[in-house]
Amino acid sequence: QVQLVESGGGSVQAGQSIRLSCVASGLPFGEYTMGWFRQAPGKGREFVSASSWLHGRADYADSVKGRFTISRDNAQNTVYLQMNTLKPEDTAVYYCAASLVVRTVDQSEYKTWGQGTQVTVSS
Repeated sequence: QVQLVESGGGSVQAGQSIRLSCVASGLPFGEYTMGWFRQAPGKGREFVSASSWLHGRADYADSVKGRFTISRDNAQNTVYLQMNTLKPEDTAVYYCAASLVVRTVDQSEYKTWGQGTQVTVSS
């Protein structure tokens, strides 16, 4: 059974940091591009960051560049999202997802999704 389980969400004040984790099971983690997406209240789900399985290349949404860092530990089947200098507009449910596409920010190409973890940033 393929499963992605996110953790690490919570409530913080603006300027603080949070690290999200996503543990994968039931799939060959090292062969998947792992992505983070988010959905704010009343808005559609949007791309945040992705780590390609090929060369570990990382992509970021413009809104998080310089503040968020994605990393992965293939031995632990885990992908992380370190979020620094958080802003109220980062408030959202954050989802981890897996794709077989080598490098993609298109959420339609991610076929496996976690249940999401809430991040709330207050001003």
